[in-house]
Amino acid sequence: MTFSAVNTIWVLLGAALVFFMQAGFAMCEAGFTRAKNTGNILMKNLMDFCIGTPLYWLIGFGIMFGAGTAAFGWIDPFILKDYSHILPAGVPLWAYAIFQTVFCATSATIVSGAMAERTKFSAYCVYSAAISLFIYPVSGHWIWGGGWLSALGFHDFAGSTCVHMVGGVCALIGAKLLGPRIGKYGADGKPRAILGHNLSIAALGVFILWFCWFGFNGASTVGMDSDGLIVSAGLVFFNTNLAAAVATLTTMIFTWLRYGKPDVSMTFNASLAGLVGITAGCDAVNPLGAAIIGLCCGFAVVLAVEFFDKVVKIDDPVGAISVHGVCGALGTILTGLFATGVSTMKGVFYGGGFKFLSVQLLGVGSVIVWTAAVITVVFSIIKATIGLRASAEDEAMGLDRSEHGLHTAYSGFAIMNDSAVEEVEPVAIPTGDYEGTVPVTKENDPGAPVYTNVRIICRPASLEPLKKNMNKIGIKGMTVTNVMGYGTQKGKPEYYRGTPLEITLLPKIQVDIVVSKIPVRLVVETAKRVLHTGHIGDGKIFITDVENVVRVRTGEEGYDALQSD
Repeated sequence: MTFSAVNTIWVLLGAALVFFMQAGFAMCEAGFTRAKNTGNILMKNLMDFCIGTPLYWLIGFGIMFGAGTAAFGWIDPFILKDYSHILPAGVPLWAYAIFQTVFCATSATIVSGAMAERTKFSAYCVYSAAISLFIYPVSGHWIWGGGWLSALGFHDFAGSTCVHMVGGVCALIGAKLLGPRIGKYGADGKPRAILGHNLSIAALGVFILWFCWFGFNGASTVGMDSDGLIVSAGLVFFNTNLAAAVATLTTMIFTWLRYGKPDVSMTFNASLAGLVGITAGCDAVNPLGAAIIGLCCGFAVVLAVEFFDKVVKIDDPVGAISVHGVCGALGTILTGLFATGVSTMKGVFYGGGFKFLSVQLLGVGSVIVWTAAVITVVFSIIKATIGLRASAEDEAMGLDRSEHGLHTAYSGFAIMNDSAVEEVEPVAIPTGDYEGTVPVTKENDPGAPVYTNVRIICRPASLEPLKKNMNKIGIKGMTVTNVMGYGTQKGKPEYYRGTPLEITLLPKIQVDIVVSKIPVRLVVETAKRVLHTGHIGDGKIFITDVENVVRVRTGEEGYDALQSD
């Protein structure tokens, strides 16, 4: 075989760009989720690539590209057999192997976002391995390895179905089996927004992915040594960019009309939705077709996010199911409508009839069935053995600490509390002879009201239950402060890069309540019942007298200043 330097460089450049998509996915997922899980998310995006690479080398590549049957390649540990039947012109085996390896890693990493903030790290490693080992390679063989879908004329140029939809389907099944995050849905079943902690990082991730998508789609020509390939690469680049831009613009306008203001995070999702949608047919449609595909994806991603969030109640923190699963399938099917016949069969709107469209529909459906069936078995085995979901305590604490012993990924920065927590039933109100409707007075001066500051130091995760129960007994106001501190245990030892790291200052919440009408003992007993777990770190309560209280707005002092208007 004669090698082409131009083709080889083009494929290797594409492999490098697709690899860098891991950074984009890591930034997106970290930014759209809470700070207490950042280290866990970054770790997963690193490890799915590092787990998938050797497994794809050992087993996956042979299954995907081996000249076995129409349904399955062959088992070829270490890629030792002859693959000349599948190699692009002028591209050596190892260049093509690394190009395909990074695509495999992309499919695995998609699942991380939908299952973020509540999945055991060990479980993630196992199912990520399963995706790279056989789930992705088998359907990839059908489409790109000379399998039965390829023989029928199924067209998925760079992976809307082969890569993105496979990841999206795995994400859907996984998120459904996991259940929603604590606090995602209220007692009435309505979803609550759980804000991501860093929109800037999420935006950076989107821009990285958009940039790298030129390698994802463009380098899938796997050559640049002929006029035809040069023209095709130019069209692919143009269509890729156009579809993403149109999808983004569509979602911005759609959310503006739908919500009253343009939604920032949804618009960022739309950029990725347009990129995913055009990936199947970026070489087969003209710019008009690319723009229409982008337009459809711009609408679809918003409606899909709302559907999964509000209707079927599947909690997807980053929108991975809608972006990759829904828009991956949609883009592949729309190729059956808008393909011009330049590099594949003609679509419905270009005189090709419904044959090509039916093949596209068959391909999407068959890959969904395969992926959903196998990943369900994988998740079920994991759930029955090592467990799939982290405990409620670990989830509330954050997976950075519980799974990795990482105190925080943002040492030196103050991080806001969770924007949603689990609905907690109020504790039983302590019984006793309380005079809860009249001012409490000092014993040595019956006519003088006493104002008492009850200062409660507790875990951040305990704040919402504490607030709900304090409201239940009539407390109408409190001051809440993020603080750092430690008790008699002097903190818990952790490790950083294998070196003992003594954490003496732990994040806590300080709640100050000035009591004048509600008996102090009632406040204290209620707080004790809410905060008690029996473990180190439940907190402390400090009680001090307050000399006077002044309401600045009205000038009222003492008892009157503490009463609600």
